[in-house]
Amino acid sequence: MAVNTAKTAVIQYLPFEDKIAEYDRRIAELLKQDSLQGRNAQDIRILQVEQTRLLKEIYSNLTPWQTVQVSRHPQRPILADYLNLLFKEIRPLHGDRCFGDDRAIITTFAQLGREKVMVIGQNKGKDIKEKVACNFGCSNPEGYRKALLKMKLAEKFNLPIITLIDTPGAHPGIGAEERGQAQAIAVNLMEMSRLTVPIICVVIGEGGSGGALGIGVGDRLAMLEHSYYSVISPEGCAAILWHDGAKAPQAAATLKLTAKELTRLKLIDAVIPEPLGGAHRNIHDTIYNVEQYLLRTLAELKKIKTDVLLEKRYQKLRSIGADCRSVQKPAGKIESRHGIPHRLSAQVQIETAQTDAEKTPAKEN
Repeated sequence: MAVNTAKTAVIQYLPFEDKIAEYDRRIAELLKQDSLQGRNAQDIRILQVEQTRLLKEIYSNLTPWQTVQVSRHPQRPILADYLNLLFKEIRPLHGDRCFGDDRAIITTFAQLGREKVMVIGQNKGKDIKEKVACNFGCSNPEGYRKALLKMKLAEKFNLPIITLIDTPGAHPGIGAEERGQAQAIAVNLMEMSRLTVPIICVVIGEGGSGGALGIGVGDRLAMLEHSYYSVISPEGCAAILWHDGAKAPQAAATLKLTAKELTRLKLIDAVIPEPLGGAHRNIHDTIYNVEQYLLRTLAELKKIKTDVLLEKRYQKLRSIGADCRSVQKPAGKIESRHGIPHRLSAQVQIETAQTDAEKTPAKEN
């Protein structure tokens, strides 16, 4: 990943942004020699126009794997940025009253515009020390139990709930499994589906696996334009299917994890646009777009009666996948998948067992 050190705000470039980095370098060299009003002004403007054209071309045709890379950009706004720039009157709440406080999930009272809300989000951390402390955004069971406890507190005081999703997945450690990781996520899915207050979920970066689902059940689910939402990370999928993490780009294309694909499959409700070149290039505009979506959607949901809100949420969850095309089974001989020899397939094993059973004479009583 290249780094542009010529600007005050250091930009880190992704592998497919080499040409953009070159434009930035050339513009920076000209600016060192002169200003935008000097003798190099015309050359600088021409380079800026070309750079803008190139950014549009690249970011309007991102591959799924490139989208994943953008969603993981180290300068992409994370939960801390949203709490600082989007919400006011932050009042954090800690602990699950059972085990401890998971720093990977932040729960807080806050104010959005004129609305008092409960904000629940996944925290990746800014620097290495903070990233390690919050497990790189991978939550433990106590994090999901804490989130549910604060959601029920919000329900008690009739406060809308906003969840900001940004995680590669739930923490897969032994301790997390011993403390009931799967159950904690499953309970959250059930309880969130019947909370009597509006719930808005926004994927601001990575939306990986059950880690995202644990706080991702709501009345509206939106994604930032260059975020992803998937049942598993591309690397995890590649490791399972091909035993090769290098095939993550192929897995990303297969998973249909981009906002565009998920909109087509009717799995999300809205796509929040990002500034040209991704959220990391203009954090304030990104957060403004999220704010406008939240205010508009919150005003819409607050007009709906509670019983109607719950019924619509139920129907929304029940309809997931209803519009997806069913996979047709090929006629004739069933070919084994993933390189498994036909002689070792389940069909052959069953047929062999049946033949052996017919050949074996019955024992006399």
